[in-house]
Amino acid sequence: MPVRSENLRGVAFMLTAMAAFTVSDACVKHLASVLPLFQVITLRGIVTLVLMVAIARMSGGLRFGAVWRVRGLVGVRALAEVGSTVTFFAALLHLPLATVSAIMQSLPLAITLAAALFLRERVGWRRMGAILVGFAGVLIIIRPGAESFNIWSLIALLSVAIVVVRDLASRRLPPDVPSVTVALIGAVGVTVLSAVLSAATPWQPVPAREGALILVAAGAVVVGYIFIVRVMRVGEVGVTVPFRYSALIWAALLGWVFFAEVPDLWTVAGGVLVVGSGLFTLARERALARAAAAGQGQGRGLGRG
Repeated sequence: MPVRSENLRGVAFMLTAMAAFTVSDACVKHLASVLPLFQVITLRGIVTLVLMVAIARMSGGLRFGAVWRVRGLVGVRALAEVGSTVTFFAALLHLPLATVSAIMQSLPLAITLAAALFLRERVGWRRMGAILVGFAGVLIIIRPGAESFNIWSLIALLSVAIVVVRDLASRRLPPDVPSVTVALIGAVGVTVLSAVLSAATPWQPVPAREGALILVAAGAVVVGYIFIVRVMRVGEVGVTVPFRYSALIWAALLGWVFFAEVPDLWTVAGGVLVVGSGLFTLARERALARAAAAGQGQGRGLGRG
């Protein structure tokens, strides 16, 4: 299939994944205003697990033998999955959907910085400068010291930090470890912990409307998982990854329609800095990759001569 067609498919998959994740988050935000938060996460998790197991069995992705060899890394990743989910939804319950989404968009910058600090991946001064600008955008969004600042903004930042741990652990996993099995283990951890924490608050009856929303939330998050994996298998990363920022548009739209939330100018300005920095970092990585590939090509040509 031509590269251009593959890129278009990749962009469509990324847009679908970001829309699906945001729809799921919006459903949980509404549900948590009616039902206890951990009851909601537990119920969504149970439905999600059923769907994921069914999909994994059909695709032949459940292979626990390979996972056992790297159980330490998988365990760290699962714990981080649990921590990031709990902190993310705790922040989402108290902050506008668009604000939490904007803070979470700093994740690619945070991962690049963490890879440089802990995995000793080389990051030049241009990308480091972009990372600092992006984090300045985050500070503009949360505005420490301002009247609108509260502990939940810090909880959202903590969620970003925990996701960085999760993704760095994922990067250390061997290629033969199936992603579906690893994701399933993380989902089990989230569901089990949520069930334990939900015992602190009496469960409430689930009305039909909220029950339908739980199904929508679970179905949407599974769609997001499927399509985010498919993105990585088609098209060029430099073409598809920038469209992850479409989550900001979905968050602003759903927040406005369903919660009457309108992002203020500070949130918009900070979001622009975060997205701009992320796009610059991505463009810089593509340029360096092309330069390295060109250098290797010249080296092979000289070798042949």
